[in-house]
Amino acid sequence: MIDVLVVGGGPTGLMLACELRLHGVEVVVLERLTAPTGESRGQGLHARSVEVMDQRGLLERFRAVSREFRVGGLFGGVLKDWPEGMDTAHPYGLATPQPVTERLLAERAGELGVDLRRGCEVVGLAQDEEGVEVELAGGSRLRARWLVGCDGGRSTVRRLAGVAFPGEAATVETLLGQMSATEDPERIAEVVARVQRTQLRFGLHPEGDGQYRVLVPAEGVSEDRAAPTLEDFRRQLRAVAGTDFGVHSPRWLSRFGDATRQAERYRVGRVLLAGDAAHIHPPTGGQGLNMGVQDAFNLGWKLAAEVDGWAPAGLLDSYHAERHPVGASVLANTRAQITLLGADPGPAALRDLFARLMDFPEVNRHITGIITALDLRYDFGDGPDELGRHQRDVVLTDGRLYDRMHTARGLLLDRTGLLSTDRWSDRVDHLVDPCPELAAPAVLIRPDGYVAWLGDDQAELTAALTRWFGTPQPQLP
Repeated sequence: MIDVLVVGGGPTGLMLACELRLHGVEVVVLERLTAPTGESRGQGLHARSVEVMDQRGLLERFRAVSREFRVGGLFGGVLKDWPEGMDTAHPYGLATPQPVTERLLAERAGELGVDLRRGCEVVGLAQDEEGVEVELAGGSRLRARWLVGCDGGRSTVRRLAGVAFPGEAATVETLLGQMSATEDPERIAEVVARVQRTQLRFGLHPEGDGQYRVLVPAEGVSEDRAAPTLEDFRRQLRAVAGTDFGVHSPRWLSRFGDATRQAERYRVGRVLLAGDAAHIHPPTGGQGLNMGVQDAFNLGWKLAAEVDGWAPAGLLDSYHAERHPVGASVLANTRAQITLLGADPGPAALRDLFARLMDFPEVNRHITGIITALDLRYDFGDGPDELGRHQRDVVLTDGRLYDRMHTARGLLLDRTGLLSTDRWSDRVDHLVDPCPELAAPAVLIRPDGYVAWLGDDQAELTAALTRWFGTPQPQLP
């Protein structure tokens, strides 16, 4: 029996597979497509996802093929300078096309021994107390102890598991594609700048090699969500901009709407959901791919703990408890952004007011924290403000903190040298370092980089270790 089946080989599924393999879990990824599509809906990594990649030793791979950007706000078309005082050693994002992100994660998954099987479409699913059995198109079957659906907004796993997907249907749609254009680049830039004064769901963004990423409002909301044609783009470009720019030779064409939906449950027995299978929303603010990667980062170590047999009671259920509110929050902020993007006088006036509010540094920090997930605080109970927040990278006597997190284990960063994690040594590393950047005497960091405890009391530390890392090893005589 396979330990974990991951359905879907996009960024979420690949990130999850990598996380599981770091714990030695056997993983098979089933991807319906025989080859990557080349579509680039996700355009990069926000600061928190940059931290995630650094914590797993992947950041330099991304930096080598990405462009760094520092934009504050990024909310409903309102852009400001990156605010001072953000709690991160990585105050930037990386512009990385989604196909590149998928390639880098697939390469890492291969290095870790993930079994990625393309051309495998799941058509049936049944689970019992011991595991999950899936049926593939063609009639073959696979059985695993756990299954995670990372198969997108139209998730087959979610449907077969009987999970409701309530929310709001699309009211507007936008065409998105990559294609060439015969119009002079300076003329394109001039027209785009003029149109974007009133229509923010529009743009022709140079992609290199004469290609453009084209964004234009659709004529209406399609009922069948069929892929648009090149003529659809030409017609809408003429309607919005007065010219179709001579677009031709598309590499890919797609559409997206402003629908917002969220799975009622992220876990049903031995089936879990992550990424777009758990939540869909407009791509405003560039949060979708990032939230999926961070779903996987939260889930990976918890599911591995279940497979390995040391997970404390409730650990796996904390995945839903922690990530479902995050999804709901992102759905809410994307609804607000769609309102700000409107071309009518009301939304335009609201956008102007919002832009002026963003000139206040504290407002810019707050909004930037929302979009980048740097402001996220999980509810771990009463405690200092740092409890439940991500631990920023800090300089150690020898190297950096994030360099010590590549193996996805828990970590106690201890300035006192008086604390012990010996009975959890198979799950938690103990690093004694004076670390002047650390505000507390000691910090217990979960494998996903969030602060699980801070202080200097051994009894409190023992309770936190038991809560997050299970029953300790027997005391040696």
